[in-house]
Amino acid sequence: MTHRPQALLVMDQETYGMQFQEPQLRRLRALADLGEPIVTADLDTAPARSRLREAEVLLTSWGCPPLTAERLADAPRLRAIFHCAGTVRSLVTDEVWRRGILVTSAADENAIPVAEFTLAAIIFAGKKAPFLAQDAHMRQAVWSSIVHREDLSNRGRAVGVVGYSRVGRRVVERLRVLEAEILVADPYADPGEVSAAGARLVELPELLPRCDILTLHIPELPATRHLIGAAELATLPDGATVINTARGAVLDTSALERECAAGRLNAILDVTDPEPLPPASPLYSLPNVMITPHIAGSLGSETRRMSESALDELERFLTGRPPRAAVTVDEFKVSA
Repeated sequence: MTHRPQALLVMDQETYGMQFQEPQLRRLRALADLGEPIVTADLDTAPARSRLREAEVLLTSWGCPPLTAERLADAPRLRAIFHCAGTVRSLVTDEVWRRGILVTSAADENAIPVAEFTLAAIIFAGKKAPFLAQDAHMRQAVWSSIVHREDLSNRGRAVGVVGYSRVGRRVVERLRVLEAEILVADPYADPGEVSAAGARLVELPELLPRCDILTLHIPELPATRHLIGAAELATLPDGATVINTARGAVLDTSALERECAAGRLNAILDVTDPEPLPPASPLYSLPNVMITPHIAGSLGSETRRMSESALDELERFLTGRPPRAAVTVDEFKVSA
């Protein structure tokens, strides 16, 4: 490796401080030249435009503005964008593809904590732990009052995984620790691959009435908005739990409110639509609903797994090796 490119980090300061601590900065300086400013979230200032004109690579993350044609007009030397987070939807524009700029993403790394969180949610759902904890009567219960309850168990559960995505396939892998029947619904998944992972690929209408726990791992696209709506929720068995760690809009919030308020379904929601829910939402007060503030994805030290992955991609780029996590135009159309 002889050429050291000019690199600019485009993200907000808080993200930069979290994702680029001394080990990551030391490695970045060994790979690329950094001018001033090193990092910016505003590409429309004079100093940022000056740096953009020099930049051959961008390392982007949360807080990066859209890379519009106007902004890219000031980046004649730009050859690659290494995204230190998951989705690139908020920053990649048609102009990026038109110019043939390499784009990579750390979505695979971000999928790891989401899958871990989902497995924990599935296990808790099987025991109904979050719902018992919010039930004032059950908080006073003794073991003898629940020992005969058949519904407080993980063994033999049927888990429906909607979306064999980066997260979905990792959830299936982790579900091997349970003696569960795993059903997958995804029109793009390969049946052989799903079977090899220990699950069975079925159509969504077959999956829904059979699963005790439904977990969602699909991107938010026009075609997936309210994919799980009133009709789909109505086919779930009584007492089933809906888990959403994907995007809030793939699940019809109003329909879920009705099912949960009736006590027929339970829910564990890390994402909602809207996000956050309005203060008056009945989901906040229902004992059979647990809501967390979008914490399943990478936080704290987990975020540095993503920046280290982006630095791996930068090193591969500089040594002439193909990227491991390139985002293509076709993938961009159907991914989160």
